[in-house]
Amino acid sequence: MKDFKYLLVSFLLLVPIILNAQTKLPSFFGDNMVLQQKDTINIWGTDFPNTTIKITTGWGENSITKADFNGKWSTKIKTPKADKKPYKLIIEGSNKLVFKNVLLGEVWLASGQSNMEMPVKGYPNTPINGSNEAILNAKNSNIRLFHTNRQTSLTPLENVIGKWTEATPKTVANFSAVAYFFGKKLNTVLDVPIGLINSSWGGASAEAWTDKESLKQFEDIVLPIKIPKKGVMHAPTLLYNGMIAPFIGFNIKGAIWNQGETNRTRPEQYKKLLPVMIKGWRDKWNIGDFSFYMCQVAPFYYGTGEYSPFIVESQVYIMKTVKNTGLATSTDIGNCHTIHAPEKIQIGNRLAYWALAKDYNFEAIAYSGPIYKSMEIFERNKIRVLFEKTDRDRGLTNYTNNKDLKGFQIAGDDQIFYPAKAKIAWNKSIIIWSDKVSNPVAVRYAFGNCILGTLYNTAGIPAASFRTDNWDNVNRKNPPKTKN
Repeated sequence: MKDFKYLLVSFLLLVPIILNAQTKLPSFFGDNMVLQQKDTINIWGTDFPNTTIKITTGWGENSITKADFNGKWSTKIKTPKADKKPYKLIIEGSNKLVFKNVLLGEVWLASGQSNMEMPVKGYPNTPINGSNEAILNAKNSNIRLFHTNRQTSLTPLENVIGKWTEATPKTVANFSAVAYFFGKKLNTVLDVPIGLINSSWGGASAEAWTDKESLKQFEDIVLPIKIPKKGVMHAPTLLYNGMIAPFIGFNIKGAIWNQGETNRTRPEQYKKLLPVMIKGWRDKWNIGDFSFYMCQVAPFYYGTGEYSPFIVESQVYIMKTVKNTGLATSTDIGNCHTIHAPEKIQIGNRLAYWALAKDYNFEAIAYSGPIYKSMEIFERNKIRVLFEKTDRDRGLTNYTNNKDLKGFQIAGDDQIFYPAKAKIAWNKSIIIWSDKVSNPVAVRYAFGNCILGTLYNTAGIPAASFRTDNWDNVNRKNPPKTKN
C-alpha cells in the first residue's frame, strides 16, 4: 500500500510534465537569432523526462544530452568566428525543431527605463532626430532584434515573450533607438552580425532590475510579497525576475544601460545599488566581468531643487570604481522640456565608442568625455581644473562654434556660487574665475537645474557635469546659493 501511494504521488507530480512535454526551448532560441561567435554557448530546454536530445549545427558542432527527471536539459556548443553565413540549428528530442537563418556574431543586452525603451520612431509628440532617414535605410539582414515584452514576477521566470527579427524599416521603427544605433555602429565598423536584446521598461528603478539575493544588503529596500497594482516598474526585483532572469545563460558580449532618472533623488544609494546590480548579473551569467556601459542621465528640468547632476556624479563614480564599465556622456544634448532627449543617434554612437575601444581593440579612437580629476588655486583668484580622458593627447575644446565656455560656476568660503568665466589652458586644463569671487575655493560645471554643457574633448565627446565641493552632501536642506 505504501509503495502504491508513493507511485501515485510520483505519477501525479509527473502529470504536468507529461501533459506539457515535448521538445521546447525559451523564445530567444529561434529563427533569425544571433549566437555569440568564438564562444562555448549554452543551449537548454525541456522535454519528456529522460529523453535523449540531439543538437546538430550548420557549422559542424554537434552535441547529445538527456533530459533529467524533471524534463530539463542543457548542453554546450562551440561557435566559430562569424562569417555572415545563415545556418540551421536542429534540436531533436521527442519532436524535431529546426531553427533557420541563424547567424554567429556579437550579442548585446540593452536594459533600463524609458530612454532605452524609446523606439526609433519616437514617442507621441516626442521625436528622435534623424529617425525618418534611419527607418528608411534600416534594412540589414546582419542586424537582428529581440524585443522583450513587459512582464513581472515574484520569482525568477524561465521564459519571455518575444522573437528575433531581421532589421527592416518596420522592425527598427518599433525597436529601442539607443540599442539600435549602438548596434548599427558596431555592425558598420566590425562587419559582423549583431544581435540586440532589448529588455527595458519606462520609469523603472534600478532595484526593480536587481535580483532578490543582491538586494538583501539594503535595509531600506523592502522586497514585495505581492505584485502591486500601481508602480510595478518601481517594485524591487520584479523586472529582474520577469525580464532578465530568463536570459541568464544565453551568451552575450556585454550590456548597455540607460537608467537613473527614477533614482535621481537617491544618488548616494545609487553609488552602491547599481554596482550590486551589475555584480548580481555578472555572477549569475558566470561568463566573467562582461562590459557594462551606461548612458549619462541627460539634463532636464525636474523642478526646483531637483538636480540631475547628483545622479550623474554617482554614474561617474561607478565608472571609476567598477571594473569594465563606461559612461556615454550627454551633458550637451539634454532638453529642459522633455525627459526624452531626441539625440539618440549620438547616444548610441557614444556607447559604441566604448565597446569598440574596450571590447574590440580600436585603440586609436576616443571613447570617453573629459572627466574631472583635480583642482588647484591659480594666481590667487582663479581655479585650475584638471581632467582625465581628454582624447588621448589632443586635449579640450569648446566644440560649439568656438563660443565662450559656459556652464561654469565658482564660489568662495561663503558657499555662494556665481557664473564664472572659463578658458582652456595649454596643458589640457580649464582656468575659471569671476570678478565677484576674490578667494575661490570651489567650482561647478553644468551642475544645476538643466544646464547644458559646452566643454568637449577634441573628438567631440562632452565632459560630464562635475563639482569640486561636497557641500550639498553635508547640508542637503540648505544647499549652496547661486547668484547672477
